[in-house]
Amino acid sequence: MRCWILVMKCCHLRWFILGLDPLNESVEDIEAAGELISKVRDNITYFHSSRYVSDLANGDICVAAGYSGDIFQAAARAEEAGRDFTIGYSIPKEGAALWFDMMAIPADAPNPDNAHAFINFILDPEIAAEISEYVRYANPNLAANEYLSDELINDPAIYPETDVMQNLYVQVEKTQDILRARTRTWNRVKSGR
Repeated sequence: MRCWILVMKCCHLRWFILGLDPLNESVEDIEAAGELISKVRDNITYFHSSRYVSDLANGDICVAAGYSGDIFQAAARAEEAGRDFTIGYSIPKEGAALWFDMMAIPADAPNPDNAHAFINFILDPEIAAEISEYVRYANPNLAANEYLSDELINDPAIYPETDVMQNLYVQVEKTQDILRARTRTWNRVKSGR
């Protein structure tokens, strides 16, 4: 079977392969990452931020760089369909971007009381645990831990060990110059020009 490769974000390669700090961006770093990906461009099937979920589940690709929940969703779909392969997820030893969800209430929300009630509902430990069990995402609600299955809470792909967490980073807001350089470079890489 030929392995298809999907790469979603060139910014992460700077750190992993080029040894650069992902939070200390410069136009030169972005261009270096673009040049690196361009060298293997012919081996990349496509660039997409969601298509890989169904393609992994169907066995159309065998390697993808993706979000943890998406990979877990693909694995569940493959298992439900009785595929003769399993899909695994791992965090690169070099590290990765740490994501998080956030709930916010717009300043002009027509009914902020209902919004607060919904947030409180989601934050209820039993509800938070139920959501985590269904979507296979970690949640930060420590009180929910007692309601989580051992399988979920002990899965290092969902709740990484401390040494892995130390290699994760939170992306920061970028300047317009950096955003333009990243968009320009990324478009050049994706188009192959």
